[in-house]
This record gives sequence, structure tokens and C-alpha cells, in this order.
Amino acid sequence: MMTLTGPLADRDSWEATDCSIAKALDLVGTRSAMLILREAFYGATRFDQFARRVGITDAVASTRLRELTEAGIFEKVPYREPGQRARNEYLLTQMGRDLLPVVLGLLQWGNQYLQPQGAPLRLTDSESGEPVIVDVRTRSGDEVDADHIDVGLVRRPPSRPHR
Repeated sequence: MMTLTGPLADRDSWEATDCSIAKALDLVGTRSAMLILREAFYGATRFDQFARRVGITDAVASTRLRELTEAGIFEKVPYREPGQRARNEYLLTQMGRDLLPVVLGLLQWGNQYLQPQGAPLRLTDSESGEPVIVDVRTRSGDEVDADHIDVGLVRRPPSRPHR
């Protein structure tokens, strides 16, 4: 279990009004948003790929892709197939690519705890063939578990809403 220090030690008197987890969930916390991200990491870039692969309506796909694009997770890049009208591809920005550990962490957790018949997908490094895993480490590379994490409050002015 993480150790709370400073003002967080008295958790009942501290309010998480500027919580990073809440802000992240506000942005990518819907099932459709997370599955659109999954498909982007699997190589999808086009609207119809997202809608079909995630199994959502065009209206939901349009709403989620608009929200994720406005937030800076995707960028729209025009393309045109011969004889067709111009359309947009949705490409992950750096902000979007930085969500890879989040998506893979959910996949890894789901594989371990929710797949009694075994994981349906295996992730391996394309060069070494070694399994890809997500874990928690210090900046110097040491593995850390929740019992060895101290959580302390950084005092700063509240930020404005992301959107």
C-alpha cells in the first residue's frame, strides 16, 4: 500500500480538486475512447476502421474522435483515395503515443485476471521476440511495488480545465 505523506496523510481533510487521474479519466475514461486508442496502437487510422473494429456507431466514433482530437491525442491528416472525396486519417500525437503504457497496462491486467482460458493476444518485441510487459520503476530503473511508494502533495495554483 502506498504511504501518504504531508497533507495527504490526513486524507479526510484533503480534497483532490486538481487530481490528474480524474482529469485523465474525464478525457479517456469511456469504453469507446479506450478501445479507439487500442485500435490506434494496432494500426487503425481511418474513421471506418475505428467504428467497425470497436463495434460502435458512426455517431459515437465521430464524437470520441472529435473529443480526442480536440484534446491533442489525435491529429487529423487529410488523404484522398483515387476517385473519392478527401477524408481524414487520425494519427496519434506524442500525447496519444504516451498513453501506450496505460493501454498495455490494462491489457496486461485483463490478461492476468480476466482471461481464465489464457490471454488472446501475446505482445512481443519485434526485434528480440521477448514478451512486452508494463511495470512500475524508478527513474533509475529499479522496480517498485505499491508498498514502497510515498505520495506527497506538491503545492501549486490550481490549473484551468484541460478542454
